[in-house]
Amino acid sequence: MYLIWVQKKLCRSFFFEMDKSSVSSLKKNYSSDHRKIGKKLKFFTFSDRVGMGLPLWLPRGTILRKNLEDFLTKIQKESGYEMIITPHIGHKKLYVTSGHWDKYGKDSFKPIQTPRKEEEFLLKPMNCPHHCEVYRSQEWSYRDLPKRFAEFGTVYRYEKSGEIHGLTRVRSFTQDDAHIFCTEDQLSEEFKKVINLIFVVFRHLGFLKYTVRISLRDRKNINNYIGSDKNWKLAEESILKTVKEKNIEATIHYGGAAFYGPKLDFIIKDSLDREWQLGTIQVDYNLPERFGLSYKDKNNEKIRPVMIHRAPFGSLERIIAILIEHTNGDLPLWLVPNQAVILTISDKYIFYAKKILNLMLNHNIRVSIDSRNEKISKKIRDSEETKIPYMIILGEKEEKNEMISLRRHGFGHVGLFSISNGIDIIFKETN
Repeated sequence: MYLIWVQKKLCRSFFFEMDKSSVSSLKKNYSSDHRKIGKKLKFFTFSDRVGMGLPLWLPRGTILRKNLEDFLTKIQKESGYEMIITPHIGHKKLYVTSGHWDKYGKDSFKPIQTPRKEEEFLLKPMNCPHHCEVYRSQEWSYRDLPKRFAEFGTVYRYEKSGEIHGLTRVRSFTQDDAHIFCTEDQLSEEFKKVINLIFVVFRHLGFLKYTVRISLRDRKNINNYIGSDKNWKLAEESILKTVKEKNIEATIHYGGAAFYGPKLDFIIKDSLDREWQLGTIQVDYNLPERFGLSYKDKNNEKIRPVMIHRAPFGSLERIIAILIEHTNGDLPLWLVPNQAVILTISDKYIFYAKKILNLMLNHNIRVSIDSRNEKISKKIRDSEETKIPYMIILGEKEEKNEMISLRRHGFGHVGLFSISNGIDIIFKETN
């Protein structure tokens, strides 16, 4: 019975149990700045020699990023997405075609000149033009659609030095980008599927409070947008209709649309009651037209597809910054780089520690051994400071009885368990 109680109590991490009193305590007692926490936990760093706003991911932070990528990749594959990879640069003409050069060219990095004077390339500011070219690389039939291309694509924006802030505003960031090419008849259903996917992402990340905003064109400044009124009317009406069919409460924001299409934005509220825009879905009739995209219908006639842009995270950099501040660094167990650490009381128990390590690795638990010649109290303190969720203490009593002593970060001592029961507690929380 005690094991069941422990599992119920511990399998709900702080991430999901943060109430008003704990939020108040966080505000009062901790600095939740992701830059400080990220440095302390050795997730990322910056270097003036590399360049302002260009994050360097350390080993622990790289594992964190990879965990997020693997999580979303799994969901996407189950939803019929195909992963692609596109270059970090593209010909300037590509972005002239898409309209990004006219819209953002003055604020972008300067074009890259090659030995051939007529060639100019840009650091990729957006992934969508590349994805249009992936679609355009072959002919499609209506039977092939929808095509869902996804990429963790790194893009580059020249943010002004005064606007750069940690990971939330950088010059190099990786978007969890995807573009769906579909028929008009498929548009509503595909849009609903993306909404459902975003809800799944929010639920797993612990963002249970959010609002939804429909971002439309500014009616008074239509010259800020590309495409015909007909295309915009079709795109805007499709979003309004789909949101109504999903019974989602949403506000309307005129002037918040992308320059190529209207969008549905999701604004989450974190544990400190701050609002962040995360997930976004955009309907686009204009880029398919600019890139001459088509598919053949039942009558073998060429028809223009509709394009959906979507990014549940927005960018890996920004979502990690928000998660760090939302949790004060106490990330959910499935995300943390190091889920458990084995602490030996002395060198005599290294062999036993390695036995436990191998058993945990067989359960795909991310675990390490702290065999430093330090007092156990210091090892525990260091593990608490680095926010490792589980600590396994091994000494004479544990080895003799083939048991493990378990501690949980923030909870303290949990209890003495058989090896299998102790590992089972950790394993169930990781899944």
